[in-house]
Amino acid sequence: MVQRLLAASLGARQHSHSPYSGYAVGAAVLDEQGRIHAGCNIENAAYPQGWCAEASALTAMIMAGGRRVSAVLVTGPGPDIITPCGGCRQKLREFADPELIIIAADPGGIRQQWTLEQLLPFSFGPEHLKL
Repeated sequence: MVQRLLAASLGARQHSHSPYSGYAVGAAVLDEQGRIHAGCNIENAAYPQGWCAEASALTAMIMAGGRRVSAVLVTGPGPDIITPCGGCRQKLREFADPELIIIAADPGGIRQQWTLEQLLPFSFGPEHLKL
């Protein structure tokens, strides 16, 4: 499964719209039905209006009927290890438990992995709003 996530994430990187930073990112999420959904980062000349690869992948998952994330793989250009930004960590938390596995990779392969809890400790999630 990890190799399929890696291939999808690397493939998504190829579609990145990153003319300003030149930093292409791809992401692939595995949903509760075993389907993989990919996304890339899309920059905008009005910088805060762009969006991240993880957000794009989550949108693809929701549009396909998925509701829970089982694993995430994010790829950057290397050599530095990439992790989801703070906003994307919170977006992932909306659709996953703190035990979610997040894998970092680059064109050379898998680099490192964490749980969402390690990247977003003491997180706020949907269960906090249940009445």
